[in-house]
Amino acid sequence: MTSNQHGTASLAARAGGAVVHGIRSVLDHAGSGPGSGAPASGWLAVTVLGEPSDVDAAPLPAPLAEYGDRIEVRTRQAPGGKGTELAARLRDRSSGGSGSTARHLSGSDPQADLRSALRRAKQLLEVGEVLAVDPAPHGERTATPGGLLLEAWTRVAPKGGVR
Repeated sequence: MTSNQHGTASLAARAGGAVVHGIRSVLDHAGSGPGSGAPASGWLAVTVLGEPSDVDAAPLPAPLAEYGDRIEVRTRQAPGGKGTELAARLRDRSSGGSGSTARHLSGSDPQADLRSALRRAKQLLEVGEVLAVDPAPHGERTATPGGLLLEAWTRVAPKGGVR
């Protein structure tokens, strides 16, 4: 490739990147905020093993019932007939704007709390209890760099989902 062709290709790549960045910023502002990771509609969903008639949204499982009227809940057949989709979203979704990353890191992110409640509700519906892993069954971990990192991930994981 000649230097002229290289320069043209580099310019085209930068222009393409600028277009993609522009489109993403427009979509982020139309959705629930940059960095929130939530769909624009605000619905968070889990697939529960069982028929829709078995998963009744009227008596909400305890983790979702705690939200009361602050959430909307719906159930429907999961895609491909693979169980039931249990979905919930916050009625007041104005909290997803600027500062959502700071709220998420501080542990006070309402969207992450709802995501965690949905996962616990799924466990209650499928198994009958919320399953928890005890990260240190034989006492405290040794204060090694790996142990400290694992402890930090364990503290954050229930709020943010799978890490």
